[in-house]
Formats: sequence, C-alpha cells, structure tokens
Amino acid sequence: MKAIQVKQPGGPEAMELGELPIPQPKVNEAVVKLAASGVNFIDVYFREGRYKAPLPLILGQEGAGVVTAVGADANSVKVGERVAWTAVHGSYAEYAAVPVDRLVQIPQGVTDQQAAATMLQGMTAHYLSHATYPLKQGETALVHAAAGGVGLLLVQMAHNIGARVIATVSTDEKAELARGAGAHDVILYTKSDFEAETKRLTGGKGVDVVYDSVGKTTFEKGLNILRPRGMMVLFGGSSGAVPPFDLIALSQKGSLYLTRPTLAHYIATREELVARSNAVFGMISAGKLKLRIEYTYPLAEAQRAHRDLEGRKTTGKLLLIP
Repeated sequence: MKAIQVKQPGGPEAMELGELPIPQPKVNEAVVKLAASGVNFIDVYFREGRYKAPLPLILGQEGAGVVTAVGADANSVKVGERVAWTAVHGSYAEYAAVPVDRLVQIPQGVTDQQAAATMLQGMTAHYLSHATYPLKQGETALVHAAAGGVGLLLVQMAHNIGARVIATVSTDEKAELARGAGAHDVILYTKSDFEAETKRLTGGKGVDVVYDSVGKTTFEKGLNILRPRGMMVLFGGSSGAVPPFDLIALSQKGSLYLTRPTLAHYIATREELVARSNAVFGMISAGKLKLRIEYTYPLAEAQRAHRDLEGRKTTGKLLLIP
C-alpha cells in the first residue's frame, strides 16, 4: 500500500510517500480501506516534532472507509461496514489498522468524505461548545480563525445554541464564510485590533469565553477581552506556542479560567466517543451542520496540503484521497 511517513521531524518535505505492507489486524483491530483522510493542524505538530511519537510515523489522525479484515476478538464490526475514527495514527495511507473500540459506524445520510471531515474537527467543536465551556443561549463567545475547519463548525454550533458569536478572520472572503455560518459580528484582525473592537462590541463588558486555536499571537489580548470569571479555551497554536505565562495574571484580569483541552480526553471512553460522534453525525443528517470541504488532494500531494494549511490559504476542511 502507499503511505505517507515521517522519518525525521521537519517541514512538509519531511513527509515521504512510500510503499509499505498492508497491515494485518491484531486481535482487537480492524483493517480499513480508506476512502478519505482528514488533514489537521495536529498532523503538523507531529510532523514538526512538537508532539512526540515514535518514528518512523505514518501521519494522519482521522479517516473513514470500509472494513476489509477484522481480528479474532473484533466482534463489534464486520467486513464491509463503513466506519470512521480519530485520535489513532496512520490515516495518511491506503489502509489502516484501527482498534475496534475507536471505530464508529457511519450512518445513512452521511458520506465517507463527510465522516472523514468531521471526526476530529466536528467532535472538537462539539466538546468545546458543549463540554469545556457549555455555551448557553444569550452568552457571547469569541471564536478565532472562524473560517477554519474547526472554526466554521464551532460558529454554527454556538449559533444553534443561541449564543452571540464574535468571529475573527483575516480576509473579506473569510468574513463572509463566518457570517454565513452564523457569526453575529466579524472582526478582520488584519484591519482592526480585535481587542479594542471586541470591547467596543460588548460595551466594555467582555465575552464569556474565548475559543483560541491560534495561540502565540492572540493569547494575551484574548485574556483582556474576557469578562470577570470568563474562560480562555486554548485548543491550538497555529501561530506558535504560547510563551511561559505567570498565572497571577489570571487573578489580576478578573479571576479568569484557563484550560488547554484536547479531544482525546473528551472521547476517552467508548460511550463518550459514540455519543459525541452520533451527536455530530445527527447534526449533519438534519442539515444543522454544514461542512465546507474546500480541497481534496491525492495522497501523494500531502506536502502541498500541509503547505496550504500552514500558509492560511484554505478555509474549511482539507482531505487526502488515497
């Protein structure tokens, strides 16, 4: 099979297309022939070595396809079933072996590409808005990178809850996408200071929660726009890691809450994985969550996909097609 491996950390050029044996399932695994693989910033972090994993590594933490083989104890899935998963390495390939307790069935009304596009980003948007800081009707959330993969889904979920969404984006095109997803106010951070503009939009009161996937360039100003006892949810670092931070500032700025969540801890049990994925699939089937799959790339063009993602050339979701 063809697969994308990283043998040494580095830039996009560190990803090599090679031929590997099709994996054989362990007793608790199923082998899946991939129809689509999701491209996410967490793949960049592993490629760079910011997140550690044994090398060589087949990148990719999100995929969907058809089961082709099952292990001796893998009784919960059958050959021929459509399944999807996230938080398991190896989806930048034609086949992947996945523990069956991490697989979820793709329901009718959801395509393979939709499933591959939503397992990581859709469930991330869901836990952010429904668990980390459970938004309520009438509350106000600021969403950075609102036209990105998670951003567009998070804006829609927050809007459906009845929260006011203030979105930050870099271009007029992305501003239109954020508005189309349900953002009430959109700030072009390339033209306006988002801190000053958010304070103006909220009458100086601040927002209840900041959902920040950008990190280094937005973090400190984000703290300044929170209401007293508001929450900073830092769930990514596309501009770089946040520098060391003195926690006393949280008390000085209003007894703020700060969390750095990750999806793995919000789908840690089989029950929570199934419930959260079903909730997201249900939103898609009901038309309440619209996915923007902007680019699909052949597996061999994984380097280009990463360059486009890191260069902020894209909106919505990127997929690799084996």
